[in-house]
Amino acid sequence: MSDSVEHNERHKAKMAKIKAARDRMMATKTEKKGLIMVHTGPGKGKSSSGFGMIMRCIAHDMPVAVVQFIKGAMATGERAFLEEHFADEVKFHVSGEGFTWETQDRERDIAKAEAGWELAKQLIRDPANKFVMLDEINIALRNDYLNIDDVVNFLLSEKPDMTHVLLTGRNAKPELIEAADLVTEMTLLKHSFRDGIKAQAGVEF
Repeated sequence: MSDSVEHNERHKAKMAKIKAARDRMMATKTEKKGLIMVHTGPGKGKSSSGFGMIMRCIAHDMPVAVVQFIKGAMATGERAFLEEHFADEVKFHVSGEGFTWETQDRERDIAKAEAGWELAKQLIRDPANKFVMLDEINIALRNDYLNIDDVVNFLLSEKPDMTHVLLTGRNAKPELIEAADLVTEMTLLKHSFRDGIKAQAGVEF
């Protein structure tokens, strides 16, 4: 038997064992539920990943709602695309006027965040919405524009069983991480902004 054939046979046997173990593991995964998900961390991609999940939901005929906190005043490619092409499938709401260093008005920022959260609760309570994305809500929580206990208690007690809720933004609070079913932390290794390159259409927004 040649070395290449022997190597291939070893590989085939190894993959067969992995598949058998994987099949046994998958056989134990029988439960379905609506997930509380968090995308956090200093790296790029938290919202971008969330909008990728929205594309999946659209493909599966799952109605979606989005509430954008903090950066809602910005024109973004995701918002323009969804509102132009998928307005029936995605309810897109803006609750924010820009980053906090732009508005410079804490009371106004709090009022906007609270209004966004009231709307978010309505959208989450509606069982017709199968996926609700609360974009950058972690920033509002970090700045104490919203009460973290109120948000967590609502998600744990009032979210319909089969509704998925995604909360994005850096510095997610420990209480939210503890309550979530799935948490992903985006790690920053390099960013072009540090080299003097400004945010660009198609990459950052």
